[in-house]
Amino acid sequence: MTGFLSQYSGEIATLTFEHLWLTGAAMLFATAISVPLGIWLTREPRWSGPILTVANILQTIPSLAMFGFLLPLPWLGERAARIAIVALTGYALLPILRNTYAGIRGIDPAVLEVARALGMTGTQRLFKVELPLAASFILAGLRTATVTCVGIATIAAAVGAGGLGELIFRGVASVDNRLILAGAIPAALLALIADAILGLLERWLRVPRAK
Repeated sequence: MTGFLSQYSGEIATLTFEHLWLTGAAMLFATAISVPLGIWLTREPRWSGPILTVANILQTIPSLAMFGFLLPLPWLGERAARIAIVALTGYALLPILRNTYAGIRGIDPAVLEVARALGMTGTQRLFKVELPLAASFILAGLRTATVTCVGIATIAAAVGAGGLGELIFRGVASVDNRLILAGAIPAALLALIADAILGLLERWLRVPRAK
């Protein structure tokens, strides 16, 4: 096993970096879309049903089917990394969007009335009251989306996007358990580490309940 690790350590490191890059890019895009959209839905709640339904549909499409749908599209199909990032972004939308919407909508109306009575504008209420109070909810959505993306990113190797899934697919094809574990263990560790870090941030940002 030591010889195997010394032989493949460089490739494992490279594929781990690719995995992180795919996941990080997807999470960046998903957050940039979902948080503003979730905030907007709290102002226009009549649109929450249709938009959350669309995000839920994206979440339920099987990962290989999603990659298959994106392959024939112009520009996207030219580069596997683009396909992977778009697909992963689609899977990350629902948890962040739903938690942003629920977190802000769940704020006690009395708190918002006090903010209005203090003369705060809508923008001030958003950044000084609503977002700080909903931060732990939003981060919980980010936590769920990140762990989901780390797992689904292993499937990105099926379209040549790289990542730790390459080792897993090669191991399955060659019936080599060492290759499978070389891809599966780092992917699992990435998910656990991301979950632990975001879990700590979530608890740190959680507003304590009044006793």
